[in-house]
Amino acid sequence: MSLSTAQLLRDLTGLTWRLPVQCAQIHSKPPWEELGTMDVAVGLASCVLCFLLPSGWVLSHLESYKKQE
Repeated sequence: MSLSTAQLLRDLTGLTWRLPVQCAQIHSKPPWEELGTMDVAVGLASCVLCFLLPSGWVLSHLESYKKQE
């Protein structure tokens, strides 16, 4: 009992026509508190420490990684 490839593809594509499509309804409100200068500074500093510092360290030591020991 084997089905042809064409029949399988027809069955699979037929399923997509019957699936319901959900539309996201995103509603936004103003923030409860405004971000202060210190909040922004802490956020930027943490991004620099978490992402840019390690990648900068790897890029600065790239030549030592290329050398085979």
